[in-house]
Amino acid sequence: MNHNLFLGMGIMTFATLIGSSGALLFKLTSQKLEQNIFKILKIPTFYLGAFLYGLSALLFVYGLRFGDLSSLYPVVGLSYVWVALLSVKYLGEKMNGYKWVGIILILIAVIFIGLGA
Repeated sequence: MNHNLFLGMGIMTFATLIGSSGALLFKLTSQKLEQNIFKILKIPTFYLGAFLYGLSALLFVYGLRFGDLSSLYPVVGLSYVWVALLSVKYLGEKMNGYKWVGIILILIAVIFIGLGA
């Protein structure tokens, strides 16, 4: 694997972590939300989540410059892994065997795609 692709995959991996953290904050925001959707504008976690989503998008675009789209885009699948792990840690959600198998398959797929680039 060339150095540029490795850098791109690292940036993309970090972008998925940042974006997944934004999703976690959106979930926390939704738990505070009432019937009036505009009250969302008074919830600080909404703004932090939006900032992290935006930062993730910027990192994503920057990371794409370091390799082929077909090699880098599959790294986005790591978002599912981050969301599952963050949900367990911060939301108290439970993992079952099917979810763990899914996470392992995603990790294997990302590794194989990276090695095949």
